[in-house]
Amino acid sequence: MTIKLYHCKGARSVRPLWTLEEMGIPYELESMKFPPRFYREGYLDINPLGTVPTMVDGDLTMTESAGICQYLVDCHGPSDIGLTPKDKDYGLYLNWLHRSDATLTFPQTIVLRYTVLEPEERRLKQAVDDYTQWFFSRLKSVEKATGENEYLCAGRFTIADIAVGYALYLADTLGFRGGFKPNTEAYYKRLSERPAFQRAISL
Repeated sequence: MTIKLYHCKGARSVRPLWTLEEMGIPYELESMKFPPRFYREGYLDINPLGTVPTMVDGDLTMTESAGICQYLVDCHGPSDIGLTPKDKDYGLYLNWLHRSDATLTFPQTIVLRYTVLEPEERRLKQAVDDYTQWFFSRLKSVEKATGENEYLCAGRFTIADIAVGYALYLADTLGFRGGFKPNTEAYYKRLSERPAFQRAISL
């Protein structure tokens, strides 16, 4: 059975979509208007949270973007963009996967909400300013990690780079790229030039 991915352009679903493209796995894509809980009839029956992404693989439904990436390399591999517990950098790899959303993407979603998604009268400048500062403070970890390394772990491109790369892409769409330090900017440029990334953000 073909994997099905429910996707909104620019949303966290870019992560699993980019992973599918890198791995060359056949998939069915349903692109929806954001937020799909309002615009896609029946979406709450598929994903009661109403969030994006949702991936369906046979009897399995998953909704966490970094978790889907890990599932794909673990269960539809082997793939050189995944690591296993036998790899020296496995712990570092898992740390970046979880940091990508919990630490890097989270503050950006607050900024996105209070600059774009909420009506004008509900927008909160203080929240935007505070969480922008939070993001750039946490981004120091990427700047340090990419100082002498092209990628985050294992000396090669992995889904850790996809997960963190999406956070940088979201930052770019929010107008934050001008605040990237040199290592982060060079790293993001390497990632954004990958053909699979270009395909994922175009869909």
